[in-house]
Amino acid sequence: MPEDLIDEAQRFEALPPLVAAMEALTDDPLAAHGTRIVIYRGDPAARLMLIGEAPGAEEDRLGKPFVGRSGKLLDQILRAVALDPERDAFVTNAVHRRPPQNRKPTPDEIAWYRPWLLEIVRLVDPQVIVLVGGVAVQSVLGEKRGITKIRGQWFEWQGRRVMPIFHPAYLLRNASRAPGSPKALTWIDIQEVRRVLDEAAGAEQTGPDSSEEITP
Repeated sequence: MPEDLIDEAQRFEALPPLVAAMEALTDDPLAAHGTRIVIYRGDPAARLMLIGEAPGAEEDRLGKPFVGRSGKLLDQILRAVALDPERDAFVTNAVHRRPPQNRKPTPDEIAWYRPWLLEIVRLVDPQVIVLVGGVAVQSVLGEKRGITKIRGQWFEWQGRRVMPIFHPAYLLRNASRAPGSPKALTWIDIQEVRRVLDEAAGAEQTGPDSSEEITP
């Protein structure tokens, strides 16, 4: 596979044939472990794309990203700013098979799946991308700084606004909602994402109800 982009001859005219090609993969670096290809959930017409890290056990079982405990919290985070996870977002991962024992994907694995991720981005063409966790940041931005140093910051990437946020699994391990806690910072970040989406749509910003909380 090329390092950055699928070869021009391998580009796809629409998402369904890309999905079919990905589901037929047998030579990817995680294929030998017997897990399934997990590609996306949500609406391909959404202006917002969320890119996570890699499927877990529940995602492998159901064939959709972010459907376990982390996914339920991610959905709650989106709903807290009046974003429907199935209608207002397109959710995918940087790596499309579950690594053994849910380990972190290796740099080589991230690089191998990256052209497929970039083709997904090209076809869906979102206005705003949220990078959920460090693996997504590494895949898309090539950033070496840790997620704690760059979360909540906007990056310009291929004509799109991109923001890294904490992974919900990290929030589940850090239950505090005190000011400055990961959950409190994620609440700030998702409000900013909503503001930029509204701004991009030319809509008047109304802002979410400040009484909302992100809870497990």
